[in-house]
Amino acid sequence: MHTPTLISSLALGIVLSMGCGPTSGDDGTGLLVDGGTGAADANGNPPPFADAAPQEALCEKMDILFVIDDSGSMGEEQANLATNFPLFVDVLNGFVSSANLPIDYHLGVTTTSVTKSWSIGGLIPDSQDGPDGALIDNGCAMPRKWLERDDADVATTFSCVAQAVGGANEEMPLEAIRMAVSDRVDDGQNAGFFREDALLAVVVLTDENDCSRSDNNFTVGLTDDVCDDLAPVDSYIAALDQVTGDRGRWATAFIAGLGPGDCSSAFGSADEATRLLDFAAAAGENAVTSSICDGDLASALGDALSTFEEACRSFPPIE
Repeated sequence: MHTPTLISSLALGIVLSMGCGPTSGDDGTGLLVDGGTGAADANGNPPPFADAAPQEALCEKMDILFVIDDSGSMGEEQANLATNFPLFVDVLNGFVSSANLPIDYHLGVTTTSVTKSWSIGGLIPDSQDGPDGALIDNGCAMPRKWLERDDADVATTFSCVAQAVGGANEEMPLEAIRMAVSDRVDDGQNAGFFREDALLAVVVLTDENDCSRSDNNFTVGLTDDVCDDLAPVDSYIAALDQVTGDRGRWATAFIAGLGPGDCSSAFGSADEATRLLDFAAAAGENAVTSSICDGDLASALGDALSTFEEACRSFPPIE
């Protein structure tokens, strides 16, 4: 199994702090280093998460939803996410608001699996099941359906929840997001997770293109595919705009195949996630894409945090 560079960086004593000014051991940029050196490794590479530069934020709360591909091909990617997650939490715990208070965050997990039924040529029934955007606990010891800053061992618990395979083969991350913030709130399954005055931050991890459909009990031709007739990408952007009330109150990070064409890594191959790329391009500056084929998810998680931090700094006021 690939050994993440993040572990090497931790061994060098590199720690990131998200305070809004110089602190003890701070070099003035917010990057805390061992002995005042070590901002880069021996090869001159910056440490993971370096782009998540400590800044004060206008938002005081952040609701972070991980939408994780739980299909059979994702075992190693999930393990890599779990390995790299402790530093993600360390940096997140350092986020401070403009009032110099720690960011109040919720951290939850759902999957790309969405329940659908269809018929092939009107003759052969087929279906798949999923949590449909509901927060999952994966049999782990969860204090509630999500994790918060003051919970014991957030990183370890998240790492447990985030590792689940055997889900649906037709991955529908955009539909899962929509259902998480609407249907699952309306029916109470995700009640309490999403807060009106919090930045909604979504991380999607998948090795496939999005196959989101809003319909159900449909028919596909004998030579057609379930992913041939999909819901418009813009409809999912509109759904997030409507739920949050403002484009500036949500942000997304997609860790997927960036193309052109398929990519590969030690984990295996990934399809070009054209629909997620289209979503990110249309969503604007609060969306970021990173390659799942980099072989190490440390930099991708750093990109996500940097984007969320910037969105938090420009969070529109709640009227």
